Amino acid sequence: MANHDLESPLLSSQPSDPPHIILNVHDSDSSIQQSNNHKPNPNTSSRNPFEFIGSDGLSVPAPSTLDPFRNDTPNIEGLYELIKIVICLPIAIVRLVLFGVCLATGYVATKIALLGWKDKHNPMPKWRSRLMWLTRGCTRCILFSFGYHWIKRKGKLAPREIAPIVVSNHVSYIDPIFYFFEFFPTIVAAESHDSMPFVGTIIRAMQVIYVNRFSPSSRKLAVNEIKRKASCGRFPRVLLFPEGTTTNGKVLISFQLGAFIPGYAVQPVIVRYPHVHFDQSWGNVSLGMLMFRMFTQFHNFMEVEYLPIVSPLDNCKENPSHFAKRTSHVIASALNVVQTNHSYGDLMLLMKASELKQKLTLLSEDVKGCGVCTYIYDIVLQEKPSSYMVEMAKVESLFHINSLEAVNFLDKFLSMNPDASGRVKFNDFLRAFRLRTCTLSEELFGFLDVEKNGSITFKQFLYGSAHVMKRPLFHQSCELAFAQCDTRGHNQISEQELGDTIRHAIPDFNEDEVIYCSLIHC
Repeated sequence: MANHDLESPLLSSQPSDPPHIILNVHDSDSSIQQSNNHKPNPNTSSRNPFEFIGSDGLSVPAPSTLDPFRNDTPNIEGLYELIKIVICLPIAIVRLVLFGVCLATGYVATKIALLGWKDKHNPMPKWRSRLMWLTRGCTRCILFSFGYHWIKRKGKLAPREIAPIVVSNHVSYIDPIFYFFEFFPTIVAAESHDSMPFVGTIIRAMQVIYVNRFSPSSRKLAVNEIKRKASCGRFPRVLLFPEGTTTNGKVLISFQLGAFIPGYAVQPVIVRYPHVHFDQSWGNVSLGMLMFRMFTQFHNFMEVEYLPIVSPLDNCKENPSHFAKRTSHVIASALNVVQTNHSYGDLMLLMKASELKQKLTLLSEDVKGCGVCTYIYDIVLQEKPSSYMVEMAKVESLFHINSLEAVNFLDKFLSMNPDASGRVKFNDFLRAFRLRTCTLSEELFGFLDVEKNGSITFKQFLYGSAHVMKRPLFHQSCELAFAQCDTRGHNQISEQELGDTIRHAIPDFNEDEVIYCSLIHC
């Protein structure tokens, strides 16, 4: 039997395997039943209602079965884990005390190192940097308190003058703690980190580069700072986590380009957390629970591997996207994991769905005995996370919509009351948009229902909405429709004008529906 380990491929290629044969069997009985059913059915609508603006139909990729953010052991399960926690509780108390002492000592040392330092635009003076060695020592003790008594390393860190930028996969909050101890880099972090107790002070000593991921101007300034600090040998190395968030380490999600736009050579570094009973990744588990589980383990395993340097091609003029793709392939190959088009935007969508779950929990407690509230609450609890992940990196490249816009679309989709599998039926679609059953509404729903099974997913809703809105003729059509409604030429539409125009398509459109349409489009 072959000796398998973390670095060997999971499946060996078998070129001699015969190709798979797929048979599609159509049920004739179901087709007969549908032909005898005269009730309006959105599935049968094949006309494209957006053909007039240049749409040639909607194509939606199949949903991914991978969840990059799911922790395998979010709860304490099994007799072994319970016994181990009971045994380790006295040890956990000692570890907690050690953690507190080391954190306080490192914080005081960092405050002293930063005391009176005004010129933070330039590299930190040497005597202040030497004082930070005390904080780095405390950081190693903090890792020890979390159960990382030894850390396996493979390869070596390249000299700074050869690779001034280091990129790494991101699995846990342990990653930056280790790198702080290992080579005290300058990091790129979200602006919100500055206000975190203790942490904000320490990362300021690392001359952190702050960035607001939703602001183009902030991202541009961050790239300029990365380039400036990478080009100056007196600054520490620049460390980036190009995934932009933590994952479970079983896949590699899409890379942001900040580390690759400056055009300097980068050294990829990978971290692994081998485990059997306790997944150390920071996924769908709270920070407090993760720390408690770490304190109550006999030992936590961590492996760090320094990979060969990846340099830009074409005399440092390689396209940043291609440079990032080559680097991500190197890291994924070393980790022996697949690459996906997920991004931080997918995590935002999951968090938005979780917020709704919490709101509905409060709602069901406030309105006890309300069957509707209880029903909705039960549905949200059963929803699969994969129902809301759309691989935002691909969506952004196709339709040029950002994560915040996708979250707004999710708001609307959740108002349609999706079922346990995250799908919306035709009637709920009509209710959310206050439409009535007619040929036009069936065509709209049929356009989104690419599977023609009478329901739509969030991915189909997002793709369909973005597909229409990004058509070159969409805005021109909206302006033309507005001009047709504005019969008086006052650059505004009255309810009467709106109603008269809509009734050309929906003759029995009543006054209440006209008022609703005027309100939602104001």
